[in-house]
Amino acid sequence: MTGSAEEIAALFRGAIQTGQLGDNERLPTVRQTARDFGVAQATAAKAYRALEQEGLTVTRTAAGTRVAPGASRAAGAVVERARAFAESAQQESTSFDDAVAVLRAVWPPSE
Repeated sequence: MTGSAEEIAALFRGAIQTGQLGDNERLPTVRQTARDFGVAQATAAKAYRALEQEGLTVTRTAAGTRVAPGASRAAGAVVERARAFAESAQQESTSFDDAVAVLRAVWPPSE
């Protein structure tokens, strides 16, 4: 898979804005992203800088790049638990519709 910095940023932007990546969730390293997309590290770094300039990510030395608080539709912990739930449902051969029905059944009523 190859791409430009703009295309890479767009993919991460979409994942953040849809909640696939939750608040404070760590993005892959620049090196790993470059490998995954078959681009130079400078290209991956440019994509990460664009996301940071948009306020979607925060980069800290030794902590890496993470989704900025409030940038995602869901907190990182919620995304992690949702992934675990989806994996468990698939292992039990539960259909998507049935898994959603379970969530609806256990969701507390809104006030």
